[in-house]
Amino acid sequence: MLARLMVAEHLEPAIRRPETFTGAPEFLKDHTLSLDTPFFTDQVKVVLANSGHIVPESIDDYIADGGYDAWQRVVTSMTPQDVIREITESGLRGRGGGGFPTGKKWELTAQVQNEEKFIICNGDEGDPGAYMDRSILEGNPHAVIEGMLIAGFAIGATSGWFYVRAEYPLAVERLDKALKAARRYNLLGKDILGTGRDLDLEIRLGAGAFVCGEETALIASIEGKRGSPTPRPPYPSVKGLWGMPSCVNNVETLANVPTIMNRGGAWFASMGTETSKGTKVFALTGKVKHSGLIEVPMGISLKRIVESIGGGTSTGKKIKAVQTGGPSGGVIPEKEMDLPVCYDHLKKVGSIMGSGGMIVMDEDDDMVDIAKFYLGFTVDESCGKCAPCRIGGKQLLLLLEKIADGKAVEEDIEDLKRLAVSMKKASLCGLGQTAPNPVLSTLNFFLDEYQARLTTKEALAEKDKA
Repeated sequence: MLARLMVAEHLEPAIRRPETFTGAPEFLKDHTLSLDTPFFTDQVKVVLANSGHIVPESIDDYIADGGYDAWQRVVTSMTPQDVIREITESGLRGRGGGGFPTGKKWELTAQVQNEEKFIICNGDEGDPGAYMDRSILEGNPHAVIEGMLIAGFAIGATSGWFYVRAEYPLAVERLDKALKAARRYNLLGKDILGTGRDLDLEIRLGAGAFVCGEETALIASIEGKRGSPTPRPPYPSVKGLWGMPSCVNNVETLANVPTIMNRGGAWFASMGTETSKGTKVFALTGKVKHSGLIEVPMGISLKRIVESIGGGTSTGKKIKAVQTGGPSGGVIPEKEMDLPVCYDHLKKVGSIMGSGGMIVMDEDDDMVDIAKFYLGFTVDESCGKCAPCRIGGKQLLLLLEKIADGKAVEEDIEDLKRLAVSMKKASLCGLGQTAPNPVLSTLNFFLDEYQARLTTKEALAEKDKA
């Protein structure tokens, strides 16, 4: 009711007679930002360009702004090789965390000869504090559908699935409406636009298992099996869903595709760094003054994101570190914040791009507790299939709890390092391989905080006597 009153009193009059609009009402002025602040001016929007500017449930709004132009041109006048060439030239890499070149993935799947092939959209976003995919699906579902149709055409897909977690009911509702509208307009389904091509898309709901963000676990879940990863090779491009060649792309990856096809691969490649092209959407959260969803060019410095776009800490205290890549990412200290945000540079400092979570911490945050929190999450989310992750993660957590409780000695830190490195090398999938990142990065940059919690064997012996 309050929202309706605000719209009726302030927004509708401004839309009808914009010359009378004098700004936000007084009671909102402390909660709004001017459009000329760095939060807006430092962003470059490709994926989020239309979110908030078109009605997400209206296919006509999307089409009026050039939506489905790329798909109509692709399906009526291009070859799969033409499409793959354009995406390869763009330098687009997977936005779900792995960063594999999208054009290469499509090419590998296209080369496999099979009567049935599947295109799959990975919308199983599970990082704490991350809501990039959710916002894209809620704000512009047709862009993801169009990108998926183009991807399906490129690989020769006969059908496709959206895998979206059930905790995103609004995203699922809008996606479902968008798919129905696209069928009515003959943009998907049978004999698309009279070309004789068939390609339909369906939605499958995930039950919230973090491990199902890994493509082979996601595929198992769609098949109705327990969501746990399988060894690779064979890769899904050869043997995926129901044993058929399959290509899995993230929501944000697919949302980039229509714009790339409209504006050209060279245009997209003109943004970013040599190995990380285009823009990236991040969920900027934590102790930052201006939190929210942002889209910035690859290669922008972490410092510029936090201090300029984010406005510094919300507490007024000194920035201590930034966690990137969610629970599988690393903690980057303030002294390293001049580094460019791209796949390669983040990896060098022990973190990852991930799907785009970015959490700001100030000097009050304790790094041992931070590592323990993230490891606790990944231990809970482990599918338990492989021993390095199932057993190694639990043992790492026990060691961290021992250190946090002041019951550990110097040797325990060495055991912590050794176990973390072994777990990274031996785990079956990306969850286990990256789960030790928060531990290793905090040990690397904040070792003194671990050492401050240690005790001696003599002191432990005295406590036991007491």
